[in-house]
Amino acid sequence: MAEKAVESEQQAETHEFQAEARQLLRLMVHSIYSDKDVFLRELLSNASDALDKVRLESMVDKDLDVDTDDLHIQLERDPAARTLTVRDNGIGMSRDEVVGLIGTIARSGTAELLEKLKSAQEAQGSDLIGQFGVGFYSAFMVADKVTVVTRKAGETVGTRWESEGEATYTIADVPDAPQGTAVTLHLKPVDTDDGMHDYTDTGVLRRIVTRYSDFLAWPIRMEVERVKQGEDGESEETVVEPETLNSMKALWARPRSEVTDAEYNEFYKHISHDWADPLETMRLQAEGTFEYQALLFLPSRAPFDLFTREAKRGVQLYVKRVFIMDDCEELMPEYLRFVKGVVDAQDLSLNVSREILQQDRQIRAMRRRLAKKVLSTVAGLVKSEESGDRDRYRTFWSQFGTCVKEGLVTDPDSRQDILEIASFDSTRSADEQTTLAEYVARMPEGQEHIYYLTGRSREMVEKSPHMEAFTSKGVEVLILTDQVDEMWVDSGAEFQGKTFRSIAKGEVDLDGDGEADDSTDEATKEEFAGLVEWLRETLSDEVKDVRLSSRLTTSPACIVGDEGDLSPELVRIYRQLGQPLPDVKRILEINPEHALVAGLRESHAKNADDPSLPDVAQLLYGTTLLAEGEELPDPHAFAQLLAGRLAAGLG
Repeated sequence: MAEKAVESEQQAETHEFQAEARQLLRLMVHSIYSDKDVFLRELLSNASDALDKVRLESMVDKDLDVDTDDLHIQLERDPAARTLTVRDNGIGMSRDEVVGLIGTIARSGTAELLEKLKSAQEAQGSDLIGQFGVGFYSAFMVADKVTVVTRKAGETVGTRWESEGEATYTIADVPDAPQGTAVTLHLKPVDTDDGMHDYTDTGVLRRIVTRYSDFLAWPIRMEVERVKQGEDGESEETVVEPETLNSMKALWARPRSEVTDAEYNEFYKHISHDWADPLETMRLQAEGTFEYQALLFLPSRAPFDLFTREAKRGVQLYVKRVFIMDDCEELMPEYLRFVKGVVDAQDLSLNVSREILQQDRQIRAMRRRLAKKVLSTVAGLVKSEESGDRDRYRTFWSQFGTCVKEGLVTDPDSRQDILEIASFDSTRSADEQTTLAEYVARMPEGQEHIYYLTGRSREMVEKSPHMEAFTSKGVEVLILTDQVDEMWVDSGAEFQGKTFRSIAKGEVDLDGDGEADDSTDEATKEEFAGLVEWLRETLSDEVKDVRLSSRLTTSPACIVGDEGDLSPELVRIYRQLGQPLPDVKRILEINPEHALVAGLRESHAKNADDPSLPDVAQLLYGTTLLAEGEELPDPHAFAQLLAGRLAAGLG
């Protein structure tokens, strides 16, 4: 890029921006960032990097004459002059580095950079932050003019860079500049409607530092006025004292042995706004080509909005202790949306405003690792022999189990890990749930499947006719009453080699050998063959088949589905979600030992043309639906039919 340079009277070089650079600055100021407060985050982050570098350089170069005893960042405000200065005593920059780093925006290739920034804004594109250093220019969102005075450690002459972000910038030598960098912002007028706060106000600066830079490793100081009691004990005087604005307590970066449980609990309450202590604290540190640290918490109770669409989810994201965003959904799967905590990455692909994560391999890897850490932690509570841990597991599952089971549908890769920690109601106990490992351990020899029955409530499931044979033979059945259960049990899930099987689908053989008493079975089939065929024809609009049942002991009939059929409840769920599905005809199974079925067989054998028999068939089908908690296709017609039969019986 061609630059026009002229010597000012103060020996300052004035450089003129080309049209593309001016356009780029306007884009930075007006389009890239959604929150003007982040300018301070960017400047403090740059200052923190400079302090890191000077400390490292002093360790590597023993001849470097620098004082590292009090490395810090200073905020200096002048309300009368409307200026704010961010000063550090870090590594500083040479004149060439000022031109090369801060002056990047004016170097050749600006048109190409502008095109990349535009595409990044539109498509949340490539990682431009580290490559171009554009974060510094966020200062022009709040300042009419920016002045940078800097001197590199080990050099004797400093550099002044100044620009109003319009047509030109100036560069000049500063012989008496202190080591480090001072960025002075000549602030624009306050405009709260446009998000332009008073950045010389102590409260505003304290709020921004606490939100974005509270955990920076270096102290951020500011002179503040305080009212103190005089020496006479009665008068008051106003004094100006330094105050450190940031806590510097990045608990995730400190060894576990140096952090107390009370500190963890306090930190959890701070980030979650929960009044209760967390149920469990988890730490994770990844090293290698991509480094990050995580401090995660399992809450002890579910938030009221856990299942609402508007609920916030995700963990806080930091990059090198600098706050990037709340509720980072990309780092935690939705079924673990209740997990709170912090993830701090050393390097991460952000878009140019640092506000939206890019979907790259690193993000996906972190997401998998964090989810695995949460699931393994819960698995540790499940397997622990200590009653206290098991009680904590029961608390966790009672609060979040329904949410976690969503992962059985949305995260097939973690399905086995989720099944390991899942608990379910079962017919074994009305008071205590069972894990699948416990269920399998209790299975009698020869049982090939994990039996279950879905329904809207435990009471409804327990009273289902499908349960009769299993109850009489003492076979344990899982009772699944959450809507999500309808979706995952038919997806081919298995546990320890055992497949899940609904007792409301297919034919059930509880004898274990797959064979029954052939003589009795064949005789019964022949005896009821005429009734079965007649019911098959009479109820052909309602069912796709009729057969004798081996699962009923006290009920006259039940409705079962074929293997692979959607359950009525799942069909209903899909319809509620706006996905209409055709009705699925099911199979009517009748109990040949029930008095109603036996009487119907006798009546049909005596007079198959009796006009009242079809009404009995319809009543049998309707009462069977009601016994399972299903809706009648025509409740009015059923009521009329029942009333007519009752009247005839009384007559």
